[in-house]
Amino acid sequence: MTYNIFYNSSSISIMVMEEFHDYTMMFLTMITTFIFIVIYKILVTKNTNYNFKENINLEIIWTILPMIILFLIAYPSLYYLYLFDLSLNPTISMKVIGAQWYWIYEFFDQEGWSYSSYMTSDLDLLKSEKYKIGWRLLETDTRLIIPYSTEVQCITTSMDVIHSFSVPSLGIKIDAIPGRLNSVNFQVTQPGIYYGQCAEICGTGHAFMPISLEAI
Repeated sequence: MTYNIFYNSSSISIMVMEEFHDYTMMFLTMITTFIFIVIYKILVTKNTNYNFKENINLEIIWTILPMIILFLIAYPSLYYLYLFDLSLNPTISMKVIGAQWYWIYEFFDQEGWSYSSYMTSDLDLLKSEKYKIGWRLLETDTRLIIPYSTEVQCITTSMDVIHSFSVPSLGIKIDAIPGRLNSVNFQVTQPGIYYGQCAEICGTGHAFMPISLEAI
């Protein structure tokens, strides 16, 4: 069984985020390199080039070029943003309810089947069987079980204060707000166990309401 904490990309959402990050960093690296070259040339060159400083064609170029770069960054950014909100045909719909300080999972497809998930104490963790032993302060007594390679719709809300359902390795972070339903779709690409935590300060037990998600 694979244990993934924060680094491995194991969902389509986080893969797209990393691809867009690398794409944006390409432009940032080129711009930064160009600026440093110009600054270096100005510092080491004693002569002044008036044709360079008062060149109208050059000013037009470095006015239009940033507009083109912004368009090349904005278009895929908006495309991916709307792609994440697109729900084609989720196979499983579940409801995640945040409470002080544990999570409640409900599955609509299983006739209202629901259960609570609490953090496993250190003593219980040491006593558990080998295949159940996970990370301290991240393992729960009941894991959230979902199938991999399947689109899952996750609807979140809260019973008391604002919580945040966050699994970094899957690119999931969605607020659980009392009296409001937020939704996110995700698809795990490989089986394994993925850990997360509440990402919104929700009281004294905020650090002790982990998320343990197992894709099978």
